Amino acid sequence: MNIVVYPGTFDPITNGHTDLIERAGRLFDKVIVAVAASPKKQPLFSLDKRIELAEQVLRGRTGVEVCGFDGLLTTFMQTQNANVLLRGLRAVSDFEYEFQLANMNRALSPDIESLFLTPSEQYSFISSTLIREIAALKGDVSKFVHPTVENALKEHLA
Repeated sequence: MNIVVYPGTFDPITNGHTDLIERAGRLFDKVIVAVAASPKKQPLFSLDKRIELAEQVLRGRTGVEVCGFDGLLTTFMQTQNANVLLRGLRAVSDFEYEFQLANMNRALSPDIESLFLTPSEQYSFISSTLIREIAALKGDVSKFVHPTVENALKEHLA
């Protein structure tokens, strides 16, 4: 089975994330959306809530599984029998950091390959950070996230 892991904090999951997951689903038998605990980032939503939101947004998509993890990504990938890592590149500025991560992951686990996909143009500027900021300021995020995520943001920030 050809398995890819798409890791991230997904705080919250956006339409840009969903776009990459759907496109990866055409390339791989299974896409594992790996929701990182990332306590140092101080996420808005708990790990359990981020997993729940991702599961709701991705419900009904064949070959997509959502898992939470804490620890090294390379260790998580080994437990999932996956050797391909999916990362999204929105802009040139993302490349340097992602290139550094890819090289570190390869140093930690030489059998892991990194695959970079760019989102569709209409999602290329979306980031979870911007979504949280707009939502906190009572802005409309409905064009950028699933309605379930929009409602969760409104409830959490009320």
